[in-house]
Amino acid sequence: MADFLVVIRSGPTDYDLQGRIRGTLDVPLAAQGVAEAEAAAAAVAPLAPVVIYASPDASALETARHVARACGQRVRRLDGLANLDQGLWQGMLVDEIRLKQPRLYRQWQDNPWAVSPPEGELLEEACGRVEAALERLCRRQPAGRIVLVVPAPLDRIVRWITSGDPLGDLWSREPAAAGLVEIPLAAQWRRAIPLHKARA
Repeated sequence: MADFLVVIRSGPTDYDLQGRIRGTLDVPLAAQGVAEAEAAAAAVAPLAPVVIYASPDASALETARHVARACGQRVRRLDGLANLDQGLWQGMLVDEIRLKQPRLYRQWQDNPWAVSPPEGELLEEACGRVEAALERLCRRQPAGRIVLVVPAPLDRIVRWITSGDPLGDLWSREPAAAGLVEIPLAAQWRRAIPLHKARA
């Protein structure tokens, strides 16, 4: 099993900067996103990762290409790690949802485990598929550092599964410094709570 997982949140897109929910929509990096991708590449290159994986969306692949170029690697696309599908909310401003669907918005903020956006993916379902994909890729690599580039909020889901970091507000972007996290990998994930109990 790999020794470390370096989780990089892909750089922001125009949607992220505008406060829109991106979900599974394919949106390229904004200029600020390119700058963040280059900064991540410079930070990761000295770690000498053995492999670089990316979610299948445009922003993650573009960010990963910057990292791969700095590390002398190629990017491996990982379709199993598509972003959280936020259904009919995708493309909408968070403020728009708060005004048009206040009750559902409050439920999502208070307990995202209990509801999903209309035609969207339940958080528990997303966590289940992400955990399965992570287990496969970490076991595939016998040692060394794996880099994984994923969009927000998938970065938080990955960090919650592998290290127990709190999920927090799935619609907010943390400061840029939190966009790159190195996680030591144990034989089992640190979040040893079964998914169906984690909601309590």
